[in-house]
Amino acid sequence: MRWVEFDDVRLAVFEEGDPGHPTILLVHGYPDTHRVWDEVAERLRDRFHVVRYDVRGAGDSTAPRHTRDYALHRLAGDLAAVLDAIGKPRVHLVGHDWGSLQGWDAVTRPGIRDRIASFTSFGGPGLAQARHFMRHGRRRDVLSQAAKSWYIGAFRLPVLPELAWSTFMPRVLERSMRRGEGLEPRPGHPAGTLRSDARNGLHLYRSNMAGGGDVGGPSVAVPVQLIEATRDPFVSPALLASLGQGVPEFWHRKIAAGHWVQRSHPDVIARMIAEFAGHADGGAPTRSLRGARVEEGRKAFHGQLVVITGAGSGIGRATARAFAAHGAEVVCADLDREAAARTADGIAKDLGGTAHAVRVDVADPAQMEDFAGNIRAEHGVPDIVVNNAGIAVSGPFLDHSLDDWRRTLDVNLWGVIHGCRLFAAQMVERGEGGHIINIASAAAFVPSRLLPAYSTSKAAVKMLSDCLRAELAGQGIGVSVICPGFVSTPIARNATYVGPDMRESAERGLARRGYPPERVAAHILRAVHRDQAVVPVNAEGKIGYALSRISPGALRRFARVTSVTRNPPFAR
Repeated sequence: MRWVEFDDVRLAVFEEGDPGHPTILLVHGYPDTHRVWDEVAERLRDRFHVVRYDVRGAGDSTAPRHTRDYALHRLAGDLAAVLDAIGKPRVHLVGHDWGSLQGWDAVTRPGIRDRIASFTSFGGPGLAQARHFMRHGRRRDVLSQAAKSWYIGAFRLPVLPELAWSTFMPRVLERSMRRGEGLEPRPGHPAGTLRSDARNGLHLYRSNMAGGGDVGGPSVAVPVQLIEATRDPFVSPALLASLGQGVPEFWHRKIAAGHWVQRSHPDVIARMIAEFAGHADGGAPTRSLRGARVEEGRKAFHGQLVVITGAGSGIGRATARAFAAHGAEVVCADLDREAAARTADGIAKDLGGTAHAVRVDVADPAQMEDFAGNIRAEHGVPDIVVNNAGIAVSGPFLDHSLDDWRRTLDVNLWGVIHGCRLFAAQMVERGEGGHIINIASAAAFVPSRLLPAYSTSKAAVKMLSDCLRAELAGQGIGVSVICPGFVSTPIARNATYVGPDMRESAERGLARRGYPPERVAAHILRAVHRDQAVVPVNAEGKIGYALSRISPGALRRFARVTSVTRNPPFAR
C-alpha cells in the first residue's frame, strides 16, 4: 500500500502485478472498499498491472473534512491523483456501482479522458445518462427504474440513514447477499469498516443526486464496455440499454448474475475485462466481443456463432440460411458431408455469409464429443445451438423391430441429449448466456398409430427441453422446443417404412401441404429473439398443441380412427 494525497484526503492505493504490463485500475462502489475486487485482481495480476484504491471516506482512505466534498469533481480529482501516482500514460478503467458512476463522469473530463484507454462499466450508469433516461425514456421504463432506485431518496434523508447503518443495515446487507446472490461474507467483504464507510458514503448521494446540470451528457470518446448483470436489483435493462447513446465505440455484454458479480463470477468478469483491454490495446477482438459490439444498422445475429445439426436439407438447411442472412456465422453439421457442404457453399455464394461444413453422426457419443471440442477450439463457444437432426420410422408398433427403436431414439433423442449436454456445458463455463433450440414435432403431443417410435422420441425431446429450460434459466441460457406440423421436407422420402408401404402417399401428402421449411426457420429465429419455451408451428401444430392441453382425449380418439393408408403420417 502507498498513500496518494489530494485536497485534504489521503487515499490508500494498492498495486499488484508487473508495472511493465498494461495497467487496469479498479474502482469500487458503495458501501464497498477495494477488497470487493480481491477475486478479480487475483485472476488479472499475472497479465496486468492491477491498481485499486479506497475512495475517499472508505476503507483505509481518510474522509474529507466537509461533507460537501463528495461531489463528482472531487472524486475525479482523486482519480487524477491516482493516475499521476501510477505514472502510466494510459490505463484501462473499470468501475462498479459508484465506481462506475465516477468512471462515466471521468471519461468526459479534459485531463482524464485522454489517459483512459478503455472503460468497463457495471452496476451503475453515469449521472448525466441516467437523468437523460429519466426525462426522455418511455414512461413504463422510467417508472420501473424509479422503483429500483427507491433507496436514493432514503439515503438523502437526514439522520435516519446514519442510524440504520449504525444498527441493523449491515445485517440486512449480509442477508441480501446470501439470499439474493448466494454470497457468503469473507475477510474484506463486507469490510470491517462497513459501518463508517456506509455513513460517510451517504454524502455521495446527498452531494450528487439533487438533479440539474447537463442532462444530455457530453459524448464519450473512450471505448466503453458495459457488462449488464441481468439480476442486478438496482438497475433496469432499459436504463442500461440507453447508455450507448453518444458512445461511438460501445460494447454491451450480459451475464446472469446479481449486483456483486465480481464476487459471484470472478472468472467471467476477469476474462471480460482482459478481453476488452487487450482489444483496446490493438489486439483482435474475441468472438464474444465481436458479437457484443453495438453499431447502428447491424444485423440481429451479427458476430454470433450458430451450430446446426441436420443442416444438409429441410429445416436445418433453411435455418442455417436464415441465421446467416441475419449476420451469424454458421456451422452446418450433417451425417452427409456433401449435403452440409452444399448448404455452407450456398450461404457463402448466395448470401455472402460465413459457414463451415462438418460431418457428424449425432447418435455417436464419441463423435459428438470430438465435434463439440473441435467447434470450441476452431471457432469458439457457440451462441446458439440448433439440435435438428432426426430420422423417422413409420408403421404400426408391432411391426417396429428393436433396431428400429434403437436407431430412432439414438438419433432423435440421444442426438439432442448429446448436443444439449456438450454445448450447454460450454455456454455455462463461458458465462455469457446463449440459446439452445431443440426441434421436436407436433407428434410430441399428438398421438399416432403410424409413428410410435418417432412420436415417443419427440415427446421426450419436448420434456427434455422443458427440464433443461428450468435448469439453465439461472445461467442466462434460453431453451426452446420447436414443434412443427406437416412441413415440406425430405423426411418422408428418407424415412423407413415397416408394415404397409406408405412412402408414396406420405410424400404426396407433405407436398400438397406446401408448408416450406423457411417458415419454420422464421419461427426458430423468433424463438431465440423472444426466448420462447414451446413453439408449435403452422395450423396443425397449433391446433394439436391446444387440444393436447384442452382435450387430450379428443386427440386419442382421433388417433384411433386415423387411416393407416390414407393420411400422411409425418408432422415435420
